[in-house]
Amino acid sequence: MPDAVLTRRAAIAAVLMAAGAAAGQAMVPTKRLALLRGPFRLEDLVPSTFAGWQVDTRSASGIVNPQTEALLNKLYSQMLERVYLDADGHRIMLSIAYGADQADDDVQLHYPEVCYPAQGFRVTNNRTAVLALPEGDIRIRRLETRYGDSRFEPVTYWTIVGDRQSLSGWDRKMSEIRHGLRGEIVDGLLFRVSSIDRDYEQGFRVQNGFIRDLVHALTPAARKQLVGLA
Repeated sequence: MPDAVLTRRAAIAAVLMAAGAAAGQAMVPTKRLALLRGPFRLEDLVPSTFAGWQVDTRSASGIVNPQTEALLNKLYSQMLERVYLDADGHRIMLSIAYGADQADDDVQLHYPEVCYPAQGFRVTNNRTAVLALPEGDIRIRRLETRYGDSRFEPVTYWTIVGDRQSLSGWDRKMSEIRHGLRGEIVDGLLFRVSSIDRDYEQGFRVQNGFIRDLVHALTPAARKQLVGLA
């Protein structure tokens, strides 16, 4: 084969290789969605009083948080923990954890079905459900947890990865890919409510009411960020 032909083919191959490398580099996410959102504070997004609920400043929180403070600081950019009380004496524990980078496995959200057993709880039931609200549907996970015979704690939670609700590893990966195609590094948020109640179904009904009232009280921007609803 003539040298000119070989040289031409080598040049074409080099150009194709360079183009492939450039395309691959272009696909690497470089923009943090957390920075694109702009600065915010969870405590500003969530009202302290709404629809008959108010923050109970007199009681100890009792919110389960099995990780050490050092690990929490590593995992999450922000956390908000409050106990809300209504006129009927119902108490709801709210915990919101926000992580600015979900692309790194070491700092991804830690899920309650893992965290609660690490604290000595038993998870006796774990199921998914859809909570239908006027503002839209929330895909949630319900946990029935107990600590010995002294603490029975129904738990409801959901997660947001990027800009959408996410309950599974597949959901999370799809969100990472969707944002990655736009050059964005996804953030993540875990929104958890729980209460102390031996009657789990009654506890979930109270939690449903709390969530419904809170979602309705959020601004549209906060609702999008915290619940994944437009």
